[in-house]
Amino acid sequence: MRYVEVASGLLLVTVFALALAGKVRGRRAWEGFVESLREMAVIGRAVVPMAAVAVTAGEAAVIVLVLVPPRWAGTAGFALAAVLLGCFTLAVGVVARRPAPVPCRCFGPSETPVGVAHVVRNLILVTVSLLGLVGSLANDSADPMISAAAGTLGAVLGLLLARWDDLAALLRPSW
Repeated sequence: MRYVEVASGLLLVTVFALALAGKVRGRRAWEGFVESLREMAVIGRAVVPMAAVAVTAGEAAVIVLVLVPPRWAGTAGFALAAVLLGCFTLAVGVVARRPAPVPCRCFGPSETPVGVAHVVRNLILVTVSLLGLVGSLANDSADPMISAAAGTLGAVLGLLLARWDDLAALLRPSW
């Protein structure tokens, strides 16, 4: 289970780091993210700025908690990731059912509208968070070389999930 924890952790750290960087890399990116939260209209307009700060703080907390050495921190990071991603999945699911498109700015500026593919991506990430949580509770040892391979696999899968919109576009029929 230790390898599952390592792979899940680096996958989530990669995804959350790219998402966080996409939101805070500049004033325009931040304003675009805040505006996308307003357009999603799943929370009151008055709390959107606070929600944007809470989302970014939560993403940063997941990164730190999963990376720091104490096992309890990793466990807390996986649990926080599962809660955040569960909330994101619910919000995206509501927005995806609406006829008016809202751009997904999860990873920074984008015009790709929120849709079913985003719900699927988030469900995969919730599953990864829960697998990491279970792995963090196991008390087993791990071979450093296999851990490194598992971590590399997790990071690569995290990069692919961060480029989910592009991958989903490749699979859509063009006719």
